[in-house]
Amino acid sequence: MPLDLPTLTRFLSGVHPYDALGPEVLAELAPQFRARSIAAGQDVYALGEALEGLYLIHEGAVEVRDQNGAQLSLLGPRNSFGERGLVRDGRAVTSARTVQDSTLLVLPKGDFLRLIETHAGVQRFFDRTRPVKPKRSDLATSRVETLMATTPLTCGPDATVQEAARLMADRHVSSICVTVGDALHGIVTIRDMSGKVVAGALPMTTPISQIMTADPVSLPPCAIGSDVLHMMMERRIGHVPVVEAGKLVGIVTQTDLTRFQAMTSAELVSEIAHAPDAAAMARVTARIPDLLVQLVAGGNRHEVVTRLITDIADTATRRLLALGEERFGPAPVPYLWLACGSQGRQEQTGVSDQDNCLILDDAVTPEQMRYFKDLAGFVCDGLNTCGYVYCPGDMMATADRWCQPLRVWRDYFDGWIAKPSPEAQMLASVMFDLRPIGGTVSLFDDLQEQTLAKAAKNSIFVAHMVSNSLKHTPPLGLLRGFATIRSGEHKNQLDMKHNGVVPVVDLGRVYALQGQLTEVNTRARLEAARHAGVLSQSGGQDLLDAYDLIAETRLEHQAKQIKSGAAPDNYLAPSDLSDFERSHLRDAFVVVKSLQSAVGHGKGMLS
Repeated sequence: MPLDLPTLTRFLSGVHPYDALGPEVLAELAPQFRARSIAAGQDVYALGEALEGLYLIHEGAVEVRDQNGAQLSLLGPRNSFGERGLVRDGRAVTSARTVQDSTLLVLPKGDFLRLIETHAGVQRFFDRTRPVKPKRSDLATSRVETLMATTPLTCGPDATVQEAARLMADRHVSSICVTVGDALHGIVTIRDMSGKVVAGALPMTTPISQIMTADPVSLPPCAIGSDVLHMMMERRIGHVPVVEAGKLVGIVTQTDLTRFQAMTSAELVSEIAHAPDAAAMARVTARIPDLLVQLVAGGNRHEVVTRLITDIADTATRRLLALGEERFGPAPVPYLWLACGSQGRQEQTGVSDQDNCLILDDAVTPEQMRYFKDLAGFVCDGLNTCGYVYCPGDMMATADRWCQPLRVWRDYFDGWIAKPSPEAQMLASVMFDLRPIGGTVSLFDDLQEQTLAKAAKNSIFVAHMVSNSLKHTPPLGLLRGFATIRSGEHKNQLDMKHNGVVPVVDLGRVYALQGQLTEVNTRARLEAARHAGVLSQSGGQDLLDAYDLIAETRLEHQAKQIKSGAAPDNYLAPSDLSDFERSHLRDAFVVVKSLQSAVGHGKGMLS
């Protein structure tokens, strides 16, 4: 049924991104929408069809499917669709059909394009590409929101000094903010505790409100680092609360500022390269979480952050190999230490175990194998000491199976390709990510290219690898939501590793196999696949943008955890994201699912 203008305007004012438009803009925009009533089971548009405009659901439900007929979304009221095709060439990249009697609001193509051209907020909402992150490595000009700890320790004004001190000790922090609701009322530091409580001989039952600095100076998240520095120097303070719209949202300390400028990956690499033993190396690798925070806050892209962190693991491995040779003597025959998994792909984050193996020269004798068994044990134990924990699946050079002459490795790959059992698929997937770390690199020169060529020619093996790559799926739920973990420790959270980056990693591996591409890093594989024609230009760019968003969301989550004093993990609660962030993350998952569907139907390219 037709909608009157006041009803339409009220509806738009409650839908993002239109709710951010001013009343005058909204009053001009509302009459441009046209209402369409469509019965259940009818097509809204077909794949490749010219789109009349952007669709916004007022009532009912619409099912969106990809080019292979796989369902991507079941959308309800207040959801938009059709924007991807509109911003490309005006033709639908999906199909859409009503599943209930529906009323759709259509914003004509020309009006939609003018809207995103003239309103930056609307453009950001519908632009699914990942914006280039500005480099913010300079402390003085970095925004406070990139420096602050986002979960400051708090207590109420009635808490006792002893209770507050215990909280500070448990969190290993030097200050606590006194709040009423979300509002900041005061701050207490260790200096206050020693100077007012201990020196003043106050009882431990004294209310914290009696010793706090009331109404402390604060800064908004949009302030810059120089504001913090100047405030600390002028007022001789070491803690600055961050307040937005009357709500405490963070705190910046001298430790945060020191951490931001304290190190570079090159410094850590240098210290590890000259470390006398694994214990000394472990003291260096313990600073990796702080480095991750600094790199993310500095605006570095995810592939840069993970590459720099992986370089540290590579250096640790090579140093341990050198120390091992000092202990056990020179190697009796040439050898090559290789990494697989995230280290092999140069994609390590703040959470990494070790995956490695040894390829030995074919001249090795059974008696000489003892040397390499000892060397492998020494290196893997050292890596574990450094925080790269033992692989739960024993995918390490300490296992006899993964410390073998080159001829045996050739037999491994030939056997996996000839008989692609489930175990063979799994092992081949891991071993296709091999990257030399230390030793005689020529042992690997022909193995990779020959294996790729054999694998690509075996259609059965390729089909099994494709099937294996679809086991990890993006966490998409119905009605524009996420499929979160249903039970256990991480209930109602997203697994940003296994359901986030891993599906893209698996796709990249399949593309590398199909195109016989020697790249190992996932992003490099996707770029090479696009250049080689394994992926179309537009489909490849969509997948790159989706991967960038997913990977950077994961890294930003880990950085926030580290800043709050928690150990980093891969589990993200959707409620921690804004509506804008959730919308874009879900769209990224939709792109990944579309590519999985294309690969699963034997269509490597996505137009």
